[in-house]
Parts: sequence; structure tokens; C-alpha cells
Amino acid sequence: MKIYTKTGDTGDTSLFGGERVKKYNPRLEAYGTIDELNCHVGLISVQKIPSNLKDELNQIQNLLFTIGAMLATPPSKEKLKSGKDRLQIEKLSEKDVLSLEDSIDRMNEFLPGMTHFILPGGNTTVSFCHIARTVCRRAERMIVKLADEEPVLPIIITYINRLSDYLFVLARKLTFDQKAEEVKWISR
Repeated sequence: MKIYTKTGDTGDTSLFGGERVKKYNPRLEAYGTIDELNCHVGLISVQKIPSNLKDELNQIQNLLFTIGAMLATPPSKEKLKSGKDRLQIEKLSEKDVLSLEDSIDRMNEFLPGMTHFILPGGNTTVSFCHIARTVCRRAERMIVKLADEEPVLPIIITYINRLSDYLFVLARKLTFDQKAEEVKWISR
């Protein structure tokens, strides 16, 4: 299989199902940002962090790939997990959101309460978490914009919203575990 097809050389590309769209299409912006987020999550997962967190991040990466596939499929061509000669990609479910919430609660249990906003930073790994969180928020904005134009499963928006919370708490947990400084934002 060749990596280059030359079919996108004129500024358009194919969605799942074959429909051709411009590369700036809101659907591409949404799933392209999910792809970018997936790369940032991968960067966090190769840092020196506990293996249980690496496992969680691996699961998140797999789900982000699923979300990307779901977003790359226009509603008129939706073929996820249903029948012969169809894509066999599991859909996102409420249990995936609950899994994030359980992880957030577990990590947050031992963290000091927040009294101020926190400046991103602390160390390299924590900074990677904050970068991923902001990319996650951008992906959420793009998915919501897409949902204003055509149907998007609400569970996708919910999951991405919760994932940004997860990444924030992960940053705080790694700050705590690695004895880095959590710098409070104090207004002038």
C-alpha cells in the first residue's frame, strides 16, 4: 500500500463512505484536532509515569481513534458496527465517560483542594498534560461547531468534555506525585 495517493493534491479529501470534501471542512477540522490530541496523549504516555496511568492513556488513545473514525463518517454514510461489509468500529458509550469520571475521582481523592486557578507548568510531563488539555478543549469547540451544522452523537461531546477534565486532574496528580510546584495564578 502506498502512503501517498495524490488524491488530496487539489485540496480535498475523502470521508469514510467516499464523499469528497475540502480539507478545511468542519468535519475534517474536528477529527484532525482529535488526531492532534491523540498525539499529545501519546506524548504523555511515554513519560515516566505509573504504569496504571500509561494503561489509561492507551485506552484513551484507542477511544480517540474511534472518535476520529466516527467524526470522519458523515451521518448519511454511518456504518459503524452494523452488519456485513461495514466498518467494524465500536462506538463510544456512557461506560467510557464513567470510566473517565472514576479515574478523575480516584486521582482527585488525594490532591489538595483548589483555592486558585493554576498556571500551566510544573515540569515537562505536567506541561504536556496542559497542552493536551487545551487541544482537547479546541477539539470540543470544533465538534460542537460541527454539531451545529450536522448530526454528531452527543456522547462524543460529553466524552471530550470529560477528557479535558481528566487531563487537568492528571496534570495536578503528576505535579503532586513528582513533587513539582503547582503555581497559583494570582491576579495583579
